[in-house]
Amino acid sequence: MQASPFRSTFRTLCTAVLVGFPAISWAASDAAMRDALEAARQQQWHQVDERAIEGHILSGYVEYHRLRNQLPNVSSSQVLQFIDQYADSPLSEWLRGQAIANYGHAGRYGDLLAVADGEPAGTARQCYYYTAMLDREPQQAREAGLALWRVGSSQPDACDNLFSRLRTDGTIDATAIWERKMLAWQSGEERLSNYLGGLLSGQWQTALDTVENVSNNHRAVTSAPACLGPECAATAAFYKAAMQRYTQENTPAAFAAWQEIAPRLTLPSSYQQAIEEELAFYVLVRDVPGTINWVDSVLPILGSERVLELRVRRALAERQWSDVMHWIAEMPTSQQESSRWQYWLARANEQLGNQDAAEARYRQAATDRSFYGFAAAERLGQPYQLNLERNHFDEASRERTAQLPAVQRTEALLRIGEDGLANSEWLHAVQNGSPQQARALADYAAHQQWHARLVQTTIAGEMWDALDWRFPPAYRDSFLHWGRLTGVDPYLLMAITRRESAYNPVALSPAGARGLMQLMPGTASLVSRQLGLNDPGPYGVLEPELNIRLGSTYLRDKLDRYQGNRLAAAAAYNAGPGRVDQWLGSGVESFDLFVESIPFRETRDYVQAVLSYRVIFESLANGGNSEGVSLLSDNEKMVRYDRALLARR
Repeated sequence: MQASPFRSTFRTLCTAVLVGFPAISWAASDAAMRDALEAARQQQWHQVDERAIEGHILSGYVEYHRLRNQLPNVSSSQVLQFIDQYADSPLSEWLRGQAIANYGHAGRYGDLLAVADGEPAGTARQCYYYTAMLDREPQQAREAGLALWRVGSSQPDACDNLFSRLRTDGTIDATAIWERKMLAWQSGEERLSNYLGGLLSGQWQTALDTVENVSNNHRAVTSAPACLGPECAATAAFYKAAMQRYTQENTPAAFAAWQEIAPRLTLPSSYQQAIEEELAFYVLVRDVPGTINWVDSVLPILGSERVLELRVRRALAERQWSDVMHWIAEMPTSQQESSRWQYWLARANEQLGNQDAAEARYRQAATDRSFYGFAAAERLGQPYQLNLERNHFDEASRERTAQLPAVQRTEALLRIGEDGLANSEWLHAVQNGSPQQARALADYAAHQQWHARLVQTTIAGEMWDALDWRFPPAYRDSFLHWGRLTGVDPYLLMAITRRESAYNPVALSPAGARGLMQLMPGTASLVSRQLGLNDPGPYGVLEPELNIRLGSTYLRDKLDRYQGNRLAAAAAYNAGPGRVDQWLGSGVESFDLFVESIPFRETRDYVQAVLSYRVIFESLANGGNSEGVSLLSDNEKMVRYDRALLARR
């Protein structure tokens, strides 16, 4: 089970000895710190017991709130002193950001530049920063300010002064105003578009009237003037915005309109390519009849990775193996050398009788630890390349790690129930430490059984080959237990959980899915009734054991629906069985072609991740040995993916 922030008395005593605090005073000071931090957040300083928290490892959090509240009436030297004192904590950058925002709002640009360390994060702070930079580095500030201007949505009030000064000095001229108006129009930001139109002189009236006409009738783009605005300055941005709006609204009509107007327009190549790239993407996605020859004619010029991917997938759907090879060859080198496209080059060569070339491509793909890398290895009959990195740390190393201030702050924040701040402290230490220090932290997290934090550690530290840490045996006994009782492959359960929540037991998706296996409340309620259990409600479903039990049962139902086929069941877990039933209607003859036929990128990526994760989990359970492990069963690889896969109901 994942360690709770509120540990047992035994664990509290052990850790207290480790970090050098007497257990009783530690608990008392933690309680005082919890109260002080809450009071500091509320700016209720009379409730902060300064003596009780003196020397506490988290006292900087109270000081952070004190200084933040006093900004901008705090000197930059005080801010810099705090930043230096807590350089190993996210507190330093948080206060820097607050100081930039407050100094900028107050117009204290000298103090702002004193505390800034290059361009800050966040649009509002960037606007303040470049306003301050106008007098120091005017060219850099103007270029950055113009980039902040050229967006199709409203910017924060913090940008008003910067934009005003750039309009005054001519950096933001009428053409820049028009270009932003077109971005706003394209994005459907009507209020902003109207406001920007009001800033333009009468010389732009014909262009403004044309936008109004096309807004009411997309087809009117075919009768729009070929020259708009003073010296045709409005033309390119207008046609780009108008065509992209039309393309997304009605792709077949937009395609016909473009064929009509393109010959009489003279647009900069970047604008024409942007129009045609968007159009090519949508005609392929929406399978617009009579467009493939046009796509093939413009695609070599566009060089668009997303359109090339769609074109190859179209060729795969039609089993046009020569076209598969041709369009993969048109991809940028970094794209075509991925295991996915090397695998499909191998399959195409194989279908065309070029066995030596096929084997060479399979060998290249098989070096990758991925779905297609594993599939290529199986084609060659060779072991998977797990590229497993082993790390070894002893207890003495862990004791040294436990003494690090960042680790002690993390532990203290967990003790007082501040999990979010604890994660920030921990990941700041990982990202700012050396590779060896980051690995020592990962080892510590593993031994604390901080499963979700451990996975985050490997991501923040880019430890892609540290598979023992990236795929820890979290909740292993529960997965084995419920997998056995439901008849579901426990490694598939582990893989789905790793993909769904990365072991965060309280994970909540934007759609409302909850817990380790990301169950929707309605699904949890339905499966609970099926098992004769009470409805767990939106919070009961977060309990790990119950979440795994319900998720295992739900996945079993999907496996039963598709005669035990794990690929189809995983797709249904992500996209819903109704969609998978529909996709099976196309009748695809092999598992790999079925994966590429899935129209949703999210689900295509999901099934590949889940099945490759399953291989990794089983291999790790075998001590890192993939011998005897398979990506799919022989039946799953050889069966035809059509309606016959649906179990009779």
